[in-house]
Amino acid sequence: MSVVLSGPVRTGDAVFTLGFPQVQLQGAEAKFTDGSISSLSGIGGDPKFFQISVPVQPGNSGGPLLDASGNVVGIVVSRLDAIGTLLATGSLPQNVNYALKSSFVLPLLESLPGVSERLQKPVKLDRPAAIEKTKNAVGLVVCVE
Repeated sequence: MSVVLSGPVRTGDAVFTLGFPQVQLQGAEAKFTDGSISSLSGIGGDPKFFQISVPVQPGNSGGPLLDASGNVVGIVVSRLDAIGTLLATGSLPQNVNYALKSSFVLPLLESLPGVSERLQKPVKLDRPAAIEKTKNAVGLVVCVE
């Protein structure tokens, strides 16, 4: 997969993810969801994160956040805690989710032996091709106790 710096990403940019949300309920096929960059910062204005409108569920965390061309611009990490927000504010949050910006991950990837050479150059794919390429790159991780 192509991992690019997240600096050029702007509020309103289209993004998507493919993941394996709630496998017990929804099955083990990768699910496509899309949305946009809602904010260039996370909770409390944290600059390491994007706020995204891409619907995410347990099972999307750790998956790639991709731009419209199929380049990884972040990693899906969380959603706003609905119960905590309800108790604190009296209202339920709707579709408030977060992704770690690739700019904070890329230096780590590039420092790993053998990984830097395997990182691909930025791509410019149409939506169907970007989705297909991503399907071939993501995998379901199952933890067994």
